[in-house]
Amino acid sequence: MIFWKKILLIAIVAGGCVGCDQVTKGIAREGLEVSRPISYFGDVVRLQYEENHGGMLSFGATLSDRSRFFLLTVFVAICLSMFFLYTLVSRSLHETQVMGISLILGGGLSNLLDRLLNNGAVIDFLVLGLGSVRTAVFNFADVAILTGVCILLLNRSRRAPTDGFKQKVSTE
Repeated sequence: MIFWKKILLIAIVAGGCVGCDQVTKGIAREGLEVSRPISYFGDVVRLQYEENHGGMLSFGATLSDRSRFFLLTVFVAICLSMFFLYTLVSRSLHETQVMGISLILGGGLSNLLDRLLNNGAVIDFLVLGLGSVRTAVFNFADVAILTGVCILLLNRSRRAPTDGFKQKVSTE
């Protein structure tokens, strides 16, 4: 993929993720912080404000402030920076892979921005479920990260058999 196209794709996708996530978190803060959860579609979708001081599923929420800062802010910032640099310098990435990575970068950056602006907390506000089966509370950035991971996994699973087949054919 051409370098400038890669930069443009990363900027648009990651920037769009950060923008959408921060806007929805602002709306959640304004409309949900002091209200009771709001349910839609027979409680399939529930909007409820939460400040998550941990990572996914509140992992690390019970750590000391210092440990949480280094694990969930500094370490995540380093990982995102390395992932970004890898994406920039790698010449073997396809547009689909850059798109997936850009979604992960955008979601990660937005949650990192939350931690920096909200005393180490990430704002979550969405819950999905049927009956007693429910997701944890999440946000748009989490959806972007999960979508990016799924794109990378699907891209990998679609390419793996073809690459292996080509190798077998060419070595016979």
